[in-house]
This record gives sequence, structure tokens and C-alpha cells, in this order.
Amino acid sequence: MSDPRTLAYGSWPSPISAESMVAGAAVPVSLWSQRGRMWWTESRPAESGRNALVCDGRDLWSSASVRTRVHSYGGGAWWPDGADGVYACDDADGRLWHVSAEGEAQPVSPDPAFAHGLRYADGRSHGDGTVCVRESHLVAREHGGEEANEIIWVSGDGSAEPEIVATGADFYAWPRPSPDGSRLAWVQWNHPNMPWDQTELWVDGQCAVSGIGSVVEPQWGSDGRLYVVSDHNGWWNLYALDGNELTPVFELDAEMHRPAWVFDDPGYAVCDDNTVVVAAMRGSLAELWALPPDGSEPELLDLPWTSCASIRPAGPHAVCAIAASPTQEPTAVRIDVAGGTQEVIRPPARSAVDPAYLSSPRPIIFPTTDNAEAHGLFYPPANPSAQAPAGEKPPLLVLGHGGPTGAARSQLQLGIQYWTSRGIAVVDVNYRGSTGYGTAYREALQGQWGVSDVDDCVAAARHLVRTGEVDGDRLIIRGSSAGGYTTLCALAFHKVFAAGASRYGIADLAALAVDTHKFEARYMDGLVGLYPEEAEVYEARSPIHFVDDFEAPMIVLQGSEDVVVPPNQAEMIVAALEQRSIPVAYLLFEGEQHGFRQAENIVTALEAELSFFSQILEFDPADDIPPVAIRR
Repeated sequence: MSDPRTLAYGSWPSPISAESMVAGAAVPVSLWSQRGRMWWTESRPAESGRNALVCDGRDLWSSASVRTRVHSYGGGAWWPDGADGVYACDDADGRLWHVSAEGEAQPVSPDPAFAHGLRYADGRSHGDGTVCVRESHLVAREHGGEEANEIIWVSGDGSAEPEIVATGADFYAWPRPSPDGSRLAWVQWNHPNMPWDQTELWVDGQCAVSGIGSVVEPQWGSDGRLYVVSDHNGWWNLYALDGNELTPVFELDAEMHRPAWVFDDPGYAVCDDNTVVVAAMRGSLAELWALPPDGSEPELLDLPWTSCASIRPAGPHAVCAIAASPTQEPTAVRIDVAGGTQEVIRPPARSAVDPAYLSSPRPIIFPTTDNAEAHGLFYPPANPSAQAPAGEKPPLLVLGHGGPTGAARSQLQLGIQYWTSRGIAVVDVNYRGSTGYGTAYREALQGQWGVSDVDDCVAAARHLVRTGEVDGDRLIIRGSSAGGYTTLCALAFHKVFAAGASRYGIADLAALAVDTHKFEARYMDGLVGLYPEEAEVYEARSPIHFVDDFEAPMIVLQGSEDVVVPPNQAEMIVAALEQRSIPVAYLLFEGEQHGFRQAENIVTALEAELSFFSQILEFDPADDIPPVAIRR
């Protein structure tokens, strides 16, 4: 390679284009092993974000997109039938189907009165059918009120009417039959709790555990033992049910569960021989542990992965999972625990990037408000073909994740490398409220949303300025959903950032409190306060009411069909900025929901942000991209 050219930060040429991130991309979403066959779904941006069903590398079920909209976020949209096929939800109308390994599909749930009127998720084979979660919007559509959530049984050929197994609670998840089919466990909870707050474990129609916090992810061993994950001792750790008591199975200062924004993303697997394999998150890094069935010491597996999800049994001593590392995008793998070997089932579809262009994340801990500490992953600029002029420091892009219980993970994300390879440093902030640092850290955001998360993003930027890593005059911030709200608050209430980007972020908490979906309808009771009783707090933390305090330019991106954060939230903030002649760009993507799935829109959004930041920070991108229109 020739000597690097001297170019301003932000102007470095990069092989990581917006198009390269979606061209041929097919990201594994979930996978299962069943009777020697490997099944998985993969998200394909080039096919309008379709979740394709694949069996042993063969596409099945024509052009159907396997997805569910239960809780709006979905997850758990398909599962094995215990024989040669799977049950799967068609996103076209929400109906549940049976699909064989040969690709033959037939509906097993009733035809809904309207599309997505009946929604299904998180099932398991049970008898000659399946148990699963159902969310009915039929009564709510006709008579108002909330949709009904329940656990039902559906016959395998659709010949019988579905039977209700459990009803009456606000929410249900993880219906899990025992291996012999004689017992059934599930988890339920009620408003205002979220599944990471207070849940109840039910077994055989009786409440077995309640009142101790979050009890989640029940799984049965082949010996009839019931495992669960609970955070009652300060971390999500693994336990077994003994009567109505939880007995420790594996305890670490680490998280063995991720907040259940989506269904059926298991953090552990019970193998056929009762070996248990657990993914334990320590901050942003995952460890994979094997627990022998004889009760001997757990073994930390020597594997190259730093992120691991969707862990399933795949044989007597094996699991399959979606694994990633700082140099490897999410990959479907099969891991032989006994032999310590691994097999790639579904490699990344995209071409590998020259590692020289990849910035390696560095965990950082920094002081923040209230004498606390916060966490993040810092990515310095990296590009072997370019260097900055002497004495110049890079701009910094601060990322606030969604959730807000989510977490920055140590894995290859081309969406971050897009910036670092162009000469823009990135810090992915695990602000208070994030998962990976124990229950107390996650709950530190209770009553403080819009305050502590914002303080931590500001503190991360100031820390990196103070340590000489970045240019304090060129700090920018970006976030999606809850991270978009954090971005808006940072721009409204702090004079730190030169510009910001909000993707489907929240501008008015009160508007969200009265216009959102059931799953999050009472979420802000804990994060902010009761509404309308504490309406003044909602107003004080809503950026829309402080438009006179906005000074930094902003780009706002929004999906037209978003029911989690409706478009009117974005449009309120854009109108307010326009009225004050603050430079603003607004892109509304038709057909997109809460998150962008279509390749064209992913490309447009990323290039628009680069164009916007380059115009505001006054650098010339090496890319030939269309300039985004800025309203001034």
C-alpha cells in the first residue's frame, strides 16, 4: 500500500460505502437445529427487509417474510414443530402457518378479520399442535381499549379452534412445555411493569414465583428440571425451580439475559444431555460458559466471539448461536462443547472488509453526574490510506443506543466503521439504564430518563475531549428511538454538540404517553413518573417545549408507519426548528416502521447524515453522495 495521504478528518476515502453495507447483506436473525437439519431466518435489506426462512441453505416459503408484530417489536416469529417442519408467522397478515422442510405451507390459525388482527409469537410444539402467545386486536378495534394478550394452543393442521390456555394478565411470554408434554411453564406480568421489572413464573396453571423482580426464560431439561433466569440477587443469573424456591445454578457478576424487547432471544441452552451453555455479558463483552450435567465446575469456553445471541441446543453436547466479534459480523455457528470446535452454518453474506480499515473498540469508564461512573466503547479513526494534518484532532460522533435498557456491544458494526474509516471517532455509550452492569445500574435510570442518560452522553464526550482524543468544537450526537430522545434532550438542554441526528426519536413525552402501543403504554411510569399526575415532569423533559433553547443544527429521520414513535413526534420538532431558522433536514421514509429495513432507505439515511454533518462541520466527504437539503 502506498503512503497515506494527508487529508482532513471526515474526508478520508473509505471502501465501506453505504451501498456496501446492504449489497448482498443477509443478517441471521434466529436459528434452530431440528433432527439434523439447520433452520434459520435472515433479514435481507435488498428484498425490502424480508425475513427469509431457510432450511439447510435452501430458501423456503416463496417470498413470505417471517415476522410477527406482537408487542410491536416482534421476535419469536417461528419455531420447530418437533418433526420435519416449523410453525411460522407471515408478516403479510400476521397469520400462523405450518411449513414443512420441503416448503409446503398451510395456515393453522384462523383467517383474521383484518390484517394483523390476530398475532402470534414465541411458541413451542405441544402434543399434536403448538402453544404460543397470541395478541388479539379484534375487540380493541371494535370497542376500544387495549388488545388482549394470552397463551393459546393451536392444532398442527388448523382443523380445530384455538384453545385458550392462560388469560387475564396484561402480558405473556415463554410458554414452555416439559419434554414429556405433561407440564407447562410460562411468564406473565402486568402494567406498569416491563419484563425486566417484575414478572411472575407460572407452572401448571399456578403461580410458582413472584414478587422478587424479573424472572424470565424458563427452559426444561430432559430430566424434568426447570431452569429460569432471575435478577433478584443483583444480576440476571441462572437458577432452577425447587418447589417454589429458586436454587442457584450459575452465579456471576454478569448478565445472562437481555431485556425482552423482542420474544425468544435465549441467553442459554439446555443440551440433550443436560449440559447447559450460558452466554454471560460482562459489560459489553460476552463469555460463553458450559455447565456439565454432573454438577462439576463450569468451564469458560475458549472462543473468539465477544457477542452471542439466540443460543439453542444442537445435539448432546452442542449448541448453535449467532455469534460476532470486533472483526466478524453476526454469524450463525454450531459449537461442539465437548470437542471445543465450531462450525460456521451461515457465514456473513457481505464481502469481508480489509481489517486495516476496522477500528477496534476500547472499553472506557468515565465520571458522570451524581458522583457516578458510566461506560462506553470508544472507536478511534482507522484508515491505512489516509492521515490527518499534524495537530488536528478528529470530530466525535456520540451514539446513544435505544431501549433505553439496550447496550453497546463489542462486535463488528459496519454502521460504526462507516464513520471511523472516514476519520470520525465514535463513542457508543452504555449510559445508566443499560444492560450488562447489573440490576442497580439498569435501574439507575428509573425516574431519571432524559436526565442521567443525557448526562452520561455529555460526560463521555467531555471525557474524550479532556483526554485529548477528539476535537471539542466538533462533537456530534446521534440516536434512534430512545437514543433519539437522548439526542434531542442533549441538544435542547446542553450546549456541547455542534450538530445532531435523531432517528424516530421522541420529542414530546406527554404525546407518547397518550399515543403509543400497549407494550410500552406504562413504561414511562417508572422512567419518568405517572401521567397525567406528574405532567409537569413530562413537560420539563420534553425537548418540544424548549425549542428556544435549540441552537445546534439537526437532521431528523422517520418511518411513516411507526406506531412506537409516530411521525407527528418528528414533525413537531422539525416545525419548531424551522420556525427558529435552525438548520434542519427532515427525511420521511414511506412504508418503514420503527427502524429502517429497506436497502434503499438504509443507504439514503446514512448518506444523508454524512452529507448533513459535512455541511455543518465544513469538511468535504470523499464520497460522491447527493447533498441533503437543509432548511434554514
